[in-house]
Amino acid sequence: MTEATMAGPTAPKLELHRPVKSWLQVTATCNLQCKQCYGDCTPEPKSDEMTVDQFHQVLDDMADSGVIELLVEGGEPLQRPDVLDILAHAAPRMLVRLRTNGTLLDEAMADRVRAAGIRNLCIDFMGATPETHDWHVGEPGAFEKTLNGLKVSLAAGFETLALVIMTKRNAGEIQQFIDLCAAAGVRRVGILRLYPLGRAKRHWKAMALSLPEQMAALEDLNVPDDVHLMRSWHPRDANCCWQASGVDARGQSVGCSYLRDFADFGNVLETPFLETWKHPLFVKLRSRDIEDHCPDCASTQGSAGGCRSTAYAFTGDWDAPDPYCTTTNRGIDVQLLPTRLLSEGT
Repeated sequence: MTEATMAGPTAPKLELHRPVKSWLQVTATCNLQCKQCYGDCTPEPKSDEMTVDQFHQVLDDMADSGVIELLVEGGEPLQRPDVLDILAHAAPRMLVRLRTNGTLLDEAMADRVRAAGIRNLCIDFMGATPETHDWHVGEPGAFEKTLNGLKVSLAAGFETLALVIMTKRNAGEIQQFIDLCAAAGVRRVGILRLYPLGRAKRHWKAMALSLPEQMAALEDLNVPDDVHLMRSWHPRDANCCWQASGVDARGQSVGCSYLRDFADFGNVLETPFLETWKHPLFVKLRSRDIEDHCPDCASTQGSAGGCRSTAYAFTGDWDAPDPYCTTTNRGIDVQLLPTRLLSEGT
């Protein structure tokens, strides 16, 4: 990776010659039916999900290509019967983070996950109360199961990141969520955007906030000194494509997980992972050559243009600025999905 000196508000030149961070969807099945599900996951596996041997092949290919950090997610990874085999294959060669809804994480499962070599867990919430969380995930009692999973993770010594996707239904609970996590002993909390992907598109009207409402929900949050808060709104709106790569459960290379509905760089069972990383569109996205970008975000993130997935979703233009940044919104109402998206499987 090379980096040139930053001049004024211009982002430094960041260039990777090999992918070092990646994500892997090990299943598109889930034990919940979340309204915000980006993968439109199903209770039972689809016939085109990769086998455990194919996942081993892909993981070896990723490691050989230069990947050193891997986020494993689903669906719900712990619902896949052979997920521990997959995790154990990856852990010796990469730093592996496991993202889960926590409902299947009891003490016995935590021991098995640790034995597979995993030390980092990301646990998803959709609110700070049972009513809010359970409405989002479509399962009464899910909040208590996820909260128990969080406590199990912390007690087992996992480095634990608690996540929440901000929506119209939970925006008023963000401070409560931070307080809940801090009281439990969580030291890293993430507030994530809602993306127009998968099943989330069908529930967009019920969940999406306007950009001013999102910014208002983020104002004046009281974050304890020993808690690190991760958020990706102005002025910390990064263009992450330059360091992204990833593969879904079918073997499709799609770059960032938030590009899964919009990009296809080839199937890694047919084309080596590194070759898909060199796909012309992916090279273009990694170039960060976005003329109209926010200088404040560029100066804090070393990356210009903001999220490519959100920009493309709302404009159909890979070179458009991110409408989730207050500086480059251009009057786009992010509560309203373009007709183009509404006609895609909704």
